[in-house]
Amino acid sequence: MHVKMYTKEFCSFCYAAKRLLTKRGISWEEIPLTGEAAREREMQKLTGGRTVPQILINGEAIGGYTELVELDMEGGLEKLR
Repeated sequence: MHVKMYTKEFCSFCYAAKRLLTKRGISWEEIPLTGEAAREREMQKLTGGRTVPQILINGEAIGGYTELVELDMEGGLEKLR
C-alpha cells in the first residue's frame, strides 16, 4: 500500500492525519505544498481538492482528514496495513 499526503505547514488537520496514520502503523509519503505552487496545481489535478490534507491511497484520492477518519471508523485502514 502506498499513501501519499499533500500537506501545508501549520495545518492542524494535516498533523491529525499524520497522527492517525502513525497510530495505525501506516507509513506515508508527505508532499509539502507551502511555497510550492506547482505541487499545489498537481494536487488539485490529481484529487480535485483545494484544501489540505489531500490523501491518496494506492493512487486513489480519498479526500482529506474527515474522509480518512471515516475510512478508519469503517475498518478500512486496518485492511490497508
